[in-house]
Amino acid sequence: MSTDATDSTDATDGATTTEFGDAMILFEKVVKQFGDHVVLDHLDFKVRQGERVALIGPSGSGKTTILRLLMTLEKANDGVIWVEGEPLSHERKKDKLVAPSEKYLRGVRKKIGMVFQQFNLFPNMTVIENITEAPVHVLGRSKEEAKQRARELLETVGLADKEDAHPTTLSGGQQQRVAIARALAMDPDILLLDEVTSALDPELVADVLGVLRNIAKTTDITMLIVTHEMGFARDVADRVLVFDQGKIVEEGSPTDIFTNPTQERTRTFLKAVLAD
Repeated sequence: MSTDATDSTDATDGATTTEFGDAMILFEKVVKQFGDHVVLDHLDFKVRQGERVALIGPSGSGKTTILRLLMTLEKANDGVIWVEGEPLSHERKKDKLVAPSEKYLRGVRKKIGMVFQQFNLFPNMTVIENITEAPVHVLGRSKEEAKQRARELLETVGLADKEDAHPTTLSGGQQQRVAIARALAMDPDILLLDEVTSALDPELVADVLGVLRNIAKTTDITMLIVTHEMGFARDVADRVLVFDQGKIVEEGSPTDIFTNPTQERTRTFLKAVLAD
């Protein structure tokens, strides 16, 4: 199933809405390549509603590419991606799946929030302006409603006293917590976390992970987590997927993966990352 604009496929091919059950995210035979380099190789996997899934594996194994596809920052070369029973990589036109329009993609993106490695805050805006910008201009909320929600979220991430501060006056950990609040301000059904502690000094990591643990415990938001923090993956994830060369080489509960992995590739990876 190609994503090229000139191609289309029957909407009845592959997954149909009657087959989704509780799936929030479904990848069907998804291929992503850059030139001759295949990053994702006919990838199939499902994330259930409310599930927290950690993606682990060596650098370059395709984990972040999955998040970028879900955010429509990249396009798949083949296969179909579904979100809440609707195609993300394609748009339904009568009985066909065709290349999606920008208007369609904007609608789908409202369901998904992402926190990046780098905080990507607007330096010329205050903290509360960073958080309210998208709810006002994308969701059409009033400024007062958006501010009220932003203040609630700043309380959640432990930064209630920083709403008038500018990002450049904050530590890296504080900026990342603002970025988490900003993502949650859109009330997404799905939250994508891409190595959210990798740019932080070690002493700042615990606060950010603590915020995310609390969100996982107190909300039913679906999370897809790319992380090198194995302790965080063990604590938060319901399921762990181990990637290598664009494929899932093993999956299971955190207990299974971290205490009794069955694949040599998983054992080698965990030994290396835990030694670091």
